[in-house]
Amino acid sequence: MNLDRHGWLRPAPGVRHCPSPNVDARPEGAEVSLLVIHNISLPPGEFGGPHVEGLFTNTLDHGAHPWLERLRGLRVSAHFFVRRDGEVVQFAATEARAWHAGVSRFAGRERCNDFSLGIELEGTDVLPYTDAQYDALESLAAALRARYPLVHAMGHEHIAPGRKTDPGPAFDWVRFGQACDWPRRHLPDLGC
Repeated sequence: MNLDRHGWLRPAPGVRHCPSPNVDARPEGAEVSLLVIHNISLPPGEFGGPHVEGLFTNTLDHGAHPWLERLRGLRVSAHFFVRRDGEVVQFAATEARAWHAGVSRFAGRERCNDFSLGIELEGTDVLPYTDAQYDALESLAAALRARYPLVHAMGHEHIAPGRKTDPGPAFDWVRFGQACDWPRRHLPDLGC
């Protein structure tokens, strides 16, 4: 995977663009240094449908499932969404600020959206992620690290504790760190 000069993945098998309106400019001088990993499935625990893309593009059919009604009016996005089969859907250029972290704090800094990239994995906190997702995440992380001085990778749960729980205990941080050659000290402290 490679990024163009605007921060869009170049066309390739398994990569698709689906631009979201839920982005804006980063603050002047903001340096992207944090990768935030999330999970999402809509409705919760259901995979493969159109609802995540609908949510991130403000085209969600709230009537398709009773649970989706609670998302009416929500305006969110992420830079990337990795489906269970490893397909990568990009919603925002990496140069833009995607609205993925919400109220958040890392290393004494508020508003993590200002200095982070957000990757959503199709999943739940407790169901194992697929090999195809880890493979895609490894390739994506390598492309992002080649472009940005990403120092840390954290879960949403680590930057919004008490408010968020994803990617949850099902995410294998050791596997991710080893595959991506990410220094252990720059990943969440798992008590290892």
